[in-house]
Amino acid sequence: MLIAEPQFMPFDAALPLRSGASIGGYRLAYETYGRLNADRSNAVLVCHALNASHHVAGVYAGQDRSQGWWDNMVGPGKPVDTDRFFVIGVNNLGSCFGSTGPMHVNPDTGQVYGAGFPVVTVEDWVDAQARLLDALGIDTLAAVMGGSLGGMQALSWTLQYPQRVRHAVVVASAPNLTAENIAFNEVARRAIVTDPDFHGGDYYRHGVIPRRGLRIARMIGHITYLSDDVMNEKFGRQLRDAVQGDYKYSTQEVEFQIESYLRHQGDKFAEYFDANTYLLITRALDYFDPARAFGGDLTRALAPARASFLLVSFSTDWRFAPARSREIVRALLDNRRDLSYAEIDAPHGHDAFLLDDPRYLEVVRAYFDGIARSVGGAR
Repeated sequence: MLIAEPQFMPFDAALPLRSGASIGGYRLAYETYGRLNADRSNAVLVCHALNASHHVAGVYAGQDRSQGWWDNMVGPGKPVDTDRFFVIGVNNLGSCFGSTGPMHVNPDTGQVYGAGFPVVTVEDWVDAQARLLDALGIDTLAAVMGGSLGGMQALSWTLQYPQRVRHAVVVASAPNLTAENIAFNEVARRAIVTDPDFHGGDYYRHGVIPRRGLRIARMIGHITYLSDDVMNEKFGRQLRDAVQGDYKYSTQEVEFQIESYLRHQGDKFAEYFDANTYLLITRALDYFDPARAFGGDLTRALAPARASFLLVSFSTDWRFAPARSREIVRALLDNRRDLSYAEIDAPHGHDAFLLDDPRYLEVVRAYFDGIARSVGGAR
């Protein structure tokens, strides 16, 4: 069993942000798995999605239920084999899992950042990750990979630091969000900011948490992560056992199994996730659009990339639909980049990138087998 250990890297020098602001005196939480080889050529950076963290794989010592969020993908003998690769997971700035975020103290003021934490973008996260790699003595990545928002970061790496990335694995992602996706994010944000316990983002000072808003935000998210088929198969129109086979005809009671599931997920999320972090990360999702500076021309936007690519999408993922991955594929082909593309016919919706679909895992395994042959691995 892979035993994980969180690490922390402090940075004194200010990091310039795309907003024009900067942040100094921050730290990044990260974990590493496997060994760096002699010529430092086998490093793989894994970028996380909205509510994940640096804890990519393994478990913490003495905590059996602390499995990393991509443990089926990363580890000894797994598709990203830590017997061959040195894998790095980094918690993004503004998150709530160890890296500096809104709940931490601003060294310039001595007060908790709260709503004053600067707006961050995907590009800012990539810059921060690059600083961490510099501190670890890693100049070039064998690969950068991620799913969903993590895939956006992987794509951005190939544009911001094209000479530092040999391969990019972009899973269940997109070159930007559709208007519908931005709309879902805005509804979730409004649920949070209109919670009476939000207090303009300074709820820490009041000793409260905007749990109601966080619950609703998470419920909205879960609806978009699952496919209609999976929801129907898992829950259908089943009533809870307590309903005794008939409706209670109440506007307040939880009667259907899907209602119970969503409320359970919302309750869990509200206990561990920070509301200001949710606002920051969903805004970063909204802002990501590398083609914007090129009049919407994605081919021109991706021209700086020099990496080889693997892109994976899932047929029932309507939040990051296969058509969005194909936009990236076409733009990369227009730039004559080396790429592989797999479109997996899977019923699980957006969540498929986290699940144990053997076809998906074998596609990734085969791709990383090829990378391992080129870099020699850690052995």
